Amino acid sequence: MFSNSEIYFQAEEIVNLEVQQQTIPIQHYLKQPFRLVKTIANERLMKVLGFDRYQLQMKPLNFLEIYHFQPTVILKVWTGASGNVYLKSESCEIKGIEYINRRFSLDLKGKLTPVEIEGKIYLQGKANLTVKVDLPPPLWLTPKTLLQSTGNSLLKGVLMRIKHQLMSQLLQDYYNFAQGEKEKISPNQNILGVFSGN
Repeated sequence: MFSNSEIYFQAEEIVNLEVQQQTIPIQHYLKQPFRLVKTIANERLMKVLGFDRYQLQMKPLNFLEIYHFQPTVILKVWTGASGNVYLKSESCEIKGIEYINRRFSLDLKGKLTPVEIEGKIYLQGKANLTVKVDLPPPLWLTPKTLLQSTGNSLLKGVLMRIKHQLMSQLLQDYYNFAQGEKEKISPNQNILGVFSGN
C-alpha cells in the first residue's frame, strides 16, 4: 500500500524509422512479435512464457548511487488486426530489495505502426514508462525535485536504450527475415500472393 511518501516518475520516447521495403512486406514481419522482442532484449535474459507474454530481465539500474536494482518485467507483445504492434507490461519484480519490491509499480505501454507517406514506408511508434514507488526512509529527507529529476532521467535512459536497440537491430532483422523467406519461395510462386493469403 502506498503512503504519502510515494512518488511518480515518467518518460516518453517516440520512434520514426524509415523502412526500405523488401519483397516480403514489413507488415508480414510484424506479425511475429517474438522477433521484435528479440531486437530490444538480450536473448539470454528473456524467457518466453506463451500467449504473447515474455519475461525480461532489464539492465541494472542505479538510483542516486544508493540503490542498485535489476527489475524483471512480464511483457505482453502482440499484433493487432490493422498490423500495429502493441506492448504492455503486466507485472514487475525487483529482487534483492524487498522494501521497494512491495512498494513499487511499473507501467510500460508502447505501440508501433507501419505507415506509408509519399510512397515511403515508416515505422512510427511511441512508448510511455511510468513508475510509482513508496520512498524508503533514507530518501524521505531528500528534496523531491531532485528525486523527480533523477527518476525521470533514469526512465528516459531506459526508453532510449530500447529505442536504440530497436532502430539499430529491427531493420537488419527484417532484411534478414525477408531474404530468408524469399529463398523459401519457389520461382513459380507469386510472392505477393503467398503473403496476402491469395
